[in-house]
Amino acid sequence: MSILNTYIQKEQQLKQLQEELEKLKNDDRLKAELEFKDKLEALMREFDKSAADVIKLLDPKPATAKAASTTSTGRAKRKLKIYKNPNTGEVVETRGGNHKTLKAWKEEYGAEAVEGWLVKTDT
Repeated sequence: MSILNTYIQKEQQLKQLQEELEKLKNDDRLKAELEFKDKLEALMREFDKSAADVIKLLDPKPATAKAASTTSTGRAKRKLKIYKNPNTGEVVETRGGNHKTLKAWKEEYGAEAVEGWLVKTDT
C-alpha cells in the first residue's frame, strides 16, 4: 500500500472516530455518568479518600478471598467422601466416583452396599 493510500485511509478513520465522538458527546447516558464521576471525585477529595478506599469500603471482601472459594475452572471443590469396607477394614478417601478401589468394590458388592459403607463426608 502506498503512503498516499495509507494517509487517505487514516483520514477516513479519523472522520469516522470524530463522528462517533460527537454522537457520544450528545448521549444523555454519557452526560449522566460524567456528572456522577465528577461528583464522586469531588466527594472523595472532600473526605480525602482514594478510589481504593472507596472500593474497600463498598466491597470489604478482598478479591483473593473470592478467587480462593472456587477452583480455577470456576466450579466448587467436591466433597471428600470416606468409605470403609466392613469385610476387609480397608478405607478409601475420594472426591469423585472414579476411584479404582471404589469401582472394584461396587462391582463385587454392588453400588448400594458400597454407598452404605460411607463413613464420613468432609468439605
